[in-house]
Amino acid sequence: MDEHIKFMQVALREAEKAREKAEVPIGAVIVRDGVVIARAHNTKNQHRNALKHAEMLVIDKAIKKTGDWRLNDCDLYVTLEPCPMCAGACINARLRSVIFGAYDEKAGCCGTLYNLPTDTRFNHRPQVIGGVCEAECAGILSDFFKNLRKKD
Repeated sequence: MDEHIKFMQVALREAEKAREKAEVPIGAVIVRDGVVIARAHNTKNQHRNALKHAEMLVIDKAIKKTGDWRLNDCDLYVTLEPCPMCAGACINARLRSVIFGAYDEKAGCCGTLYNLPTDTRFNHRPQVIGGVCEAECAGILSDFFKNLRKKD
């Protein structure tokens, strides 16, 4: 569990970068053999592009770094439970595991609304671990939206 906390802290630093850019503060890292090989954070608003989720960006970076679209020896750490698009990308990239912080009651597809990674109809099923540094990951999101509402 200590290793999960260590890497989730790196993902939280990525989330902070997103918050500094007025993006929803979600961060992600991909780890291979105990080393972070890619890191990213949300840039949807900056790029005006719904595909620029932290998970999508970090998967793309890891693929470029490894030279292979199969990331079956890699683990994703992300501060918020992946949405349907990102959970699907985790399956398609053949990630070994998905470790997330806060549960997402509105769009979470790694156990909350649906559990895509455990659906036996898919040819790959990454292991999923939720709730790592949950309070800290949820806190950065709730603070962001609380401050956003104050501005309105």
